[in-house]
Amino acid sequence: MRTLFLSTMLALVTGCSSISYDLADIAPQAATTPTSQGLRYGDRDPHDWNGRTPASYPVHGTDVSKYQPEVDWNQLRNAGISFAFIKATEGGDRIDDMFRDHWSGAARAGIPRGAYHFYYFCRPAIEQAQWFIRHVPKDRSALPPVLDMEWNHTSPTCKLRPPAETVRSEMKIFLDAIERHYGKRPIIYTSVDFFEDNGLWRFKGYPFWLRSVAGHPDDKYGGHPFVFWQYTGTGILPGIRGDADINVFNGSAKAWRDWLKAHAS
Repeated sequence: MRTLFLSTMLALVTGCSSISYDLADIAPQAATTPTSQGLRYGDRDPHDWNGRTPASYPVHGTDVSKYQPEVDWNQLRNAGISFAFIKATEGGDRIDDMFRDHWSGAARAGIPRGAYHFYYFCRPAIEQAQWFIRHVPKDRSALPPVLDMEWNHTSPTCKLRPPAETVRSEMKIFLDAIERHYGKRPIIYTSVDFFEDNGLWRFKGYPFWLRSVAGHPDDKYGGHPFVFWQYTGTGILPGIRGDADINVFNGSAKAWRDWLKAHAS
């Protein structure tokens, strides 16, 4: 996001105990030398990046779910990972098996973390919002909640593809309910095809987390503003076994600290 606003100091709180961290503790750390593909970390199937590469962004993070059952959060932090998004819920009746472990593990390691919901097209949006609220703690120190919007053609139970107007209407119901409860404007995560199919550029004033694994978001999303960029799903990160999603924050290290003050406190 190109304009960042200052707010109060960040405090990370977990469970019933309150743990405060100096902002210097969560600043991006030195990482490995960028590879020839323009990457800071390894990648099992790297894209040959041109122009502005992922390694040119100083702040990197990851996102995890039950498919990363064992995460060494301290090792991730020591490797320079500065944030994590953790899958919490899906639809209106599924909670990720590893959510609670990942949620508490990231907090103990001092990694700012937020929860995300995977949207299910065969369930009313308000029921999904209520399900998310039921399972995700109201933690002022967390990153804003995320609505994950993408087509899921492999779903065994729901292959519905509603018209764009319906998609946007249901999204707004979910986003409004979540914002009222948590007091933070939610982040919208999406993919190139879903963004185009449903005209998500119409959502003004929302922070976007864009997936683009074969080109910079400026090129793939027509210059649409974004706060986070997911650039690979086949990354290699210390502390995660197997493929890892890797993301960057769209700004400098100072901008990241300022963004945390404004949105995670």
